[in-house]
Amino acid sequence: MKLISTLFIVFINGMMLFAQGESIGPLSENQSLMRTVNQEQKSLNTTFDSTFLYISDTLNLPFLDEFSTNRFQTYIKDFADPNVTFVKEYKVLDAVSLLPINNSDRYTILPTFRRTYNVAANTHADVPLTSVSLKVGNQLNYPTVYTTTTAYPPYYIYDTLDFPNPSDTVWIADPDIYQDSSTQFFLPINNPNLLWLDNNVFQNYTYAVQPWTLGVVTFDGLKNDGNAYTLGAVNPSFADFLTSKPIDLSSFTASDSIYLSFLFQGEGFGDIPEASDSLVLEFYADDLNQWFWAWSTSGIGTSEFKVGNVNVLDAKFFKKGFQFRFKNYGSLAGNFDNFHLDYVHMRSVSNGFSDTLFEDFAFVYPIKSLLKNYTSVPWDHYKNNFSGKMSDNVEMSIRNGSNSAENNSTPGKVEVFYNGVLESSFGVTGSSLSNNDLNYSPRTFYDSYHDFSSGYHFDETKTGDDQHFKIKGSIQAIFPNLGTNDTTITDQFFSNYYSYDDGSAEAAYGPTGAQARLAIRFDSYEADSLIGIMTNFVKSATDVSNQLFLLTVWGDSNGQPGSVIYQDTIFSPRTPKYEYGLNNFHTYYFLDTLKVPVGTTFYIGWRQFDATRLDIGFDRNVDSKSKTFYSTTNELTWNQSQISGTAMIRPIFSTALDAQLGVRLISAKKSDLLIYPNPTTGNLTVKHLDDNYLGVEVYSLQGQLIIDTNSDQIDLSDKPSGVYFVKQKGNLPHVYKIIKE
Repeated sequence: MKLISTLFIVFINGMMLFAQGESIGPLSENQSLMRTVNQEQKSLNTTFDSTFLYISDTLNLPFLDEFSTNRFQTYIKDFADPNVTFVKEYKVLDAVSLLPINNSDRYTILPTFRRTYNVAANTHADVPLTSVSLKVGNQLNYPTVYTTTTAYPPYYIYDTLDFPNPSDTVWIADPDIYQDSSTQFFLPINNPNLLWLDNNVFQNYTYAVQPWTLGVVTFDGLKNDGNAYTLGAVNPSFADFLTSKPIDLSSFTASDSIYLSFLFQGEGFGDIPEASDSLVLEFYADDLNQWFWAWSTSGIGTSEFKVGNVNVLDAKFFKKGFQFRFKNYGSLAGNFDNFHLDYVHMRSVSNGFSDTLFEDFAFVYPIKSLLKNYTSVPWDHYKNNFSGKMSDNVEMSIRNGSNSAENNSTPGKVEVFYNGVLESSFGVTGSSLSNNDLNYSPRTFYDSYHDFSSGYHFDETKTGDDQHFKIKGSIQAIFPNLGTNDTTITDQFFSNYYSYDDGSAEAAYGPTGAQARLAIRFDSYEADSLIGIMTNFVKSATDVSNQLFLLTVWGDSNGQPGSVIYQDTIFSPRTPKYEYGLNNFHTYYFLDTLKVPVGTTFYIGWRQFDATRLDIGFDRNVDSKSKTFYSTTNELTWNQSQISGTAMIRPIFSTALDAQLGVRLISAKKSDLLIYPNPTTGNLTVKHLDDNYLGVEVYSLQGQLIIDTNSDQIDLSDKPSGVYFVKQKGNLPHVYKIIKE
């Protein structure tokens, strides 16, 4: 008890050190790319033995990637591949014949000798043993690097002239030079559809603001496994690289007008790069084995995508092995200093800058959920209440990349698939996509909203607790157009939770201030019981994994959080837990695996102790700030969030899995108390329905137990004004807030 009280005092005092309110911050990891905590450890080989060297194919112009799909080269270590060849290199060679020495041969770099003793004269003479010249290899990398070395037999010989006994041979333990070998395997990679040799960048559909086409790659301070290059790094350096495969430019000259054009944006929905940060483009001269600067830009805040356009002019680049690469300079400590790259296009016979308009009619973002308000709901809730649950406001974001007004008569469609079988299709007219403009205006974004609430609905007769549908959107253009980004696929899940978010966090969010509360409103399809809460806690600039909070569920009070329905006890606080992988949510079950009945409107979140932001994942592509509330006044007042986005918290409902989880129901009649009057000037009455009522405990705001009574009367008349918490005995989870005036 003393420990808990001390913690609360520290938290309350911390209010003076932090501003109260809400805020967002950058991510220090990309947890969707990371393996579990017990991820496979890399081997610590000290030679190139059994490693693969991949020999890339050479591409021809044009080179085009608009990043709607993943076109990074994959590397599979497969000894059984029929295209694999190998070279075995030996560690030690004879310096004259260049043949490997025998496996049994041993040598030392120390000069050894034969020593002869003359006992009568009390003298000795040393004669060096015959040396050999060897080439000794360093096999850390292929090919082996050899150094010519003088080597000696790994022993000494001792002999006595005037004493009839055999000479003694003393061997050196673990001599320096011995034979070894390493085998390097070679595997050609030959897929012209894969354009890039590395995949350090993050290909995604959510980090850029209004990209010109579907999909970008993001440069940051993270490796391709989602971890920081150097955790806690202070000094900036080069981080991500995006390197093209070799390109054959041998048949071109400067007069062929070869341009590399691309689109770039700083920050987006990520972290703003400082002015000292940069995105750099380099060209590779194969004959010189050297990279040369070609273009760069300094750190910039979010704006419309800008055009980069670089003419290849120098003769040293017109070779078969030409390459280009982008790299970013910034923090190595995490997901900071973001640059976004799109639509990389290298071609010949270009008209220069006028040829960089990227004439393409494309999706900008994937289509979101076809459900009204939610990206997922429990399947049993949907099938019991499916009427009116399809969205009448499905957003489709597209862009006309033409430099001319284009006809809007070509329609689009949205199709629903289940297990690969088409179930239904919604037609979308061209005029609705252009918001009834007569034509698509040149180089213009269009956000249109479509009513899919009538006609088809997800088939409620399907059995099972979970369902998974595929939503395919497609659009068409009548002008020259790249087709790959005219289609987008979205997963529509039904599970045991409600969600607003799309599963991707672009920032970290939370309220600040000691004893702050965060509450997210949900309007469920039916009254039911919660068994826990899913959270997507993320790592930002500060590690908060040791901060304490209490899971809380509230009822509704005129559109704001009302009375506490459930709250963890102050003796069982939680801490943020981080999960890794594509489904990086952590599930907190309620204490003692209890079920908590809720109505159709309720709020879930937490009461935190310290002033520090707890960093819940924040989806900046879905805006549900109208559902997000926070309090820094111990729930005396609530504020609606003013930051666009969605806190990634999901309520988990009771399903057929409860029996496996061992979840048991809280009886509302047994756990609810009516405590009045509230606020009070001193005396309170507790009304209960439980025949086994054991009394209540009253706690101060600092967590100190101040009253322990079996009575149905509470006397606070001698206590100072303020906020108190009442908890029913018997380890029941409900906590009631009382205000003493």
